[in-house]
Amino acid sequence: MDARRTVEAVWRIESPRLVAGLARTLRDVGLAEDVAQEAFVAALEQWPAHGVPDNPGGWLTTVARRRAVDLVRRERTRDEKYARLAADLVAPAASTHGGAARAADGGAALVGSVPAPDAVVDRPVDDDLLALVLVACHPVLPRESRVALTLRLVGGLTTDEIARAFLVPSATVGQRISRAKRTLAEARVAFEVPQADELRERVPAVLEVLYVVFTEGYSATSGDAWVRRDLAQDAMRLGRVLAGLLPGEPEVHGLLALMELQASRFAARTGPDGEPVLLEDQDRSRWDRLLVARGLGALDRAFALGTRGGRVLGPYTLQAAIAACHARAATFADTDWDAIVALYDALAAVAPSPVVELNRAVAVLMADGPERALDVLDGVADDPRLARHHLYGAARGDVLSRLGRHAEAAEVLEHAAGLAPTPHERRLLLGRAAAAAERAETGATGEPERSRSRRARPA
Repeated sequence: MDARRTVEAVWRIESPRLVAGLARTLRDVGLAEDVAQEAFVAALEQWPAHGVPDNPGGWLTTVARRRAVDLVRRERTRDEKYARLAADLVAPAASTHGGAARAADGGAALVGSVPAPDAVVDRPVDDDLLALVLVACHPVLPRESRVALTLRLVGGLTTDEIARAFLVPSATVGQRISRAKRTLAEARVAFEVPQADELRERVPAVLEVLYVVFTEGYSATSGDAWVRRDLAQDAMRLGRVLAGLLPGEPEVHGLLALMELQASRFAARTGPDGEPVLLEDQDRSRWDRLLVARGLGALDRAFALGTRGGRVLGPYTLQAAIAACHARAATFADTDWDAIVALYDALAAVAPSPVVELNRAVAVLMADGPERALDVLDGVADDPRLARHHLYGAARGDVLSRLGRHAEAAEVLEHAAGLAPTPHERRLLLGRAAAAAERAETGATGEPERSRSRRARPA
């Protein structure tokens, strides 16, 4: 791996913790990111010429902290000069030494607003990362800005990746992030974990952030890797911390269950060369049974809490229940697709979206056949949020192939391949498109309409 790619890879892993530690010291999230970025630029300049250090993460941290110390010292020197100037201006007008003393006290207060350089020291991360999430999810920010900023700072996602995750233009995401940092600085939001009552108000935005970060790790939308375990593991770690802070919140446990059940498949989701291995082809003996057990335990807690007083289960708990259906099936053929369809029906009722309908179509395909699945896909075909979503074309191409409409399937799959965000997915879709085109040329027929074929494509 060349030096630039190494810098970028290390930045992905280290930047959230680096920004979190700097934010606690500098008391300004935007400024902390700027200092961290300066360290990143320094690495880009120096590593190609001098080689990658033995501990690249430690190198970045050291450089960033030194720059933070320099910044703090400059700020303190400037404030001390302002304080002396204020004292000189006030002293002639003061009738007693008390007036000058009051002016000096005012200057001291100004100096005290800047942390001492000694505050920038080595310290464990502890819950700095969680504090960073909670600051970025502060109620002073609009919901969309909270999510975008936290994904940028904590998830290490680029503006383009966040835009793809939310199906919005990159420029829109960039504006949200810039405004969010400016708003936090102007509001002087404290870098701390809030009290329990205030914490609960921020839970929905925090859970959405963790969900999107984990999803990006589970199925990356950019880069060469299909799976990014670093992101997924960060999301799970924060989810466990949050569950400990809010043990009575059902959706916290529901999301934790979903993440752990999905993460249990990581070892089986990619082949020797990093190529995707779809659910039907995975070696289930490689699934992490400890994560499965932990996920099922978290799901039980979410169900117990979520059904108290006749409450309706939330979207994360329902998605975890779907993942549990897969986890409990010894083989792909043993999957209870009828139960999964019912759970997707419930999910569509509490959190309707075109992506939910897309996933429901795959379950309907397995439970009721391609005709019914095509009806579901047709229902969201014109939704603009799916216009550049490659998985819609992947699902539709599979359904058309099963109906014997191979030429149409090939065209749809080729178009989906053009939208695929990673090389692995692009190759996978192009291979399926070529197979469909070959079947069209040979006049192959489709599978029986209501067959529960094992060749569906959930991942």
